[in-house]
Amino acid sequence: MRLLVSVIDRKEAIEAIEGGAHIIDVKNPREGSLGANFPRIIRQVREIVPNDVEVSATIGDLPNLPGTASLAALGAAFSGANYVKAGLYGVKTSIEAVSLMREVCRAVKDYNVALKVIAAGYADFKKIGCLNPLKLPEIASIVKADGVMVDVKMKTLGKLFDFLSDCELGEFIDRSHKYDLTVALAGSLDKEDVPKVHSLGADVIGVRRAVCSGKNRLKGRIQGKAVTEFIKAISICER
Repeated sequence: MRLLVSVIDRKEAIEAIEGGAHIIDVKNPREGSLGANFPRIIRQVREIVPNDVEVSATIGDLPNLPGTASLAALGAAFSGANYVKAGLYGVKTSIEAVSLMREVCRAVKDYNVALKVIAAGYADFKKIGCLNPLKLPEIASIVKADGVMVDVKMKTLGKLFDFLSDCELGEFIDRSHKYDLTVALAGSLDKEDVPKVHSLGADVIGVRRAVCSGKNRLKGRIQGKAVTEFIKAISICER
């Protein structure tokens, strides 16, 4: 299992790299759980990240506007992201999700077929009125995306496991793997959650708050030592 650490700038990326993160994720949490950062920040991060460490970029908690989403996706791809993550916030049905994600995938793959697209949904979908993320494996398969992710939009209301059961997540991961999709889990997860995420079979665990000073995702800064603690926890699970 790999560790994805969400950073907001170059300095945080350096901390995450020194801590041993496998994937450096560029986002802007002030614009949402999957808030998009600026192209210049993605470029700055890509420039200092070693070639053997992948960079992902979120393109926002997206409205149901496929054109807007596809332009944002191309911007992230052009700026140097290996992974482009699209938050399906404004879509309510599978049909809408397929329409939006098809254009995101096309924009990214037309630019560089080697780049990867991740369809991201929200575990607290009932609270915010968006698509059930458990439908993502089939949607991602239809549009030929490369992976799926479940996060939490309203993080003040709880963490991932407060909204979806182990059984639901395990079945979600199994279905995703049958479609050969990479699966990432996130949503206010702590180091103590690593064994559960690992046992469920996820490929990636995504964090920010837990590795920030004061455990504050907005005002805190990434701490390399905290990242290393997550890496150690993953290593223990994989022995």
